[in-house]
Amino acid sequence: MKNTPTPNDQAVQSRLRRIDGRHNALVKELRQAFARGELTEDGYCAVEGLHILEEAIRSGLKFRAVFFSSSAATKAERLLPQLGAHVETVMLPDRLFASAVPSEAPQGVAALVRWKEVSLDVVLAKAQAGPLLAIAGVQDPGNLGTILRSAEAFGAAGALLGEGTVSPFNPKVVRASAGSVFRLPTVRAKLAAAIASMRKQGLRLIATSSHKGTPLPEAKLGGSLVVFIGSEGAGLPRDLISEVDEAVAIPHSPRVESLNAGVAASIVLYEISRQKPMTTKGTEVREGSEQN
Repeated sequence: MKNTPTPNDQAVQSRLRRIDGRHNALVKELRQAFARGELTEDGYCAVEGLHILEEAIRSGLKFRAVFFSSSAATKAERLLPQLGAHVETVMLPDRLFASAVPSEAPQGVAALVRWKEVSLDVVLAKAQAGPLLAIAGVQDPGNLGTILRSAEAFGAAGALLGEGTVSPFNPKVVRASAGSVFRLPTVRAKLAAAIASMRKQGLRLIATSSHKGTPLPEAKLGGSLVVFIGSEGAGLPRDLISEVDEAVAIPHSPRVESLNAGVAASIVLYEISRQKPMTTKGTEVREGSEQN
């Protein structure tokens, strides 16, 4: 005996366009965007997973298309009411969906979302609101995603991604950032060339160091800052180290050679936020105060 579709099932099915061919132009665009880890020619990024799509919706991103696998009907029921009627929504056979996304265990929902692009000048101008990050050569997607997530959590105002740093559109970066990459103003830049602009803005440049530098608990981290984060293995290039105003070191056991970039950036960002008075509804909340 066949089950009779409910009105809700019928509404979902009526909105989803069925695509069965792997050579469909929209499916090919999704597959290529995931494979390249870069924006499409018209500025869209490929993302995957229910939580990430809901973060993109919450962040106000515009959608070009949303893709569901045949077995993800419950996710379609949840997401479709959150999407505007102009967004193209399609259903793919499970095997075709799995061939288009990079995950080993596909979650059954993916999308092409419009990226919010910003300029270097716009990011630098935000330094009055919180510290900026200058990230040099961080190649591990999980580390970069962690850094961007911590940056949003601890009040950073933006990030500059230097040469050799993994693309922020890499699906592993997007996933590790838990959606923060959608909201934190981020721009790719040649960091050595950008330093002149930082100086014009009156920004103070500090770098994280494994062992040498002012111990982090003793560092004065007020004012408008740019925090330089180096790669997992080589650290900051010498041409950048020579330009910073101060290096800060995170005290840790000598048995550990160094912390990875994601952990180091998170600790420094926490310390900056700890030293900065927080304002809630016009009332300053200083270190040691209580808030009901």
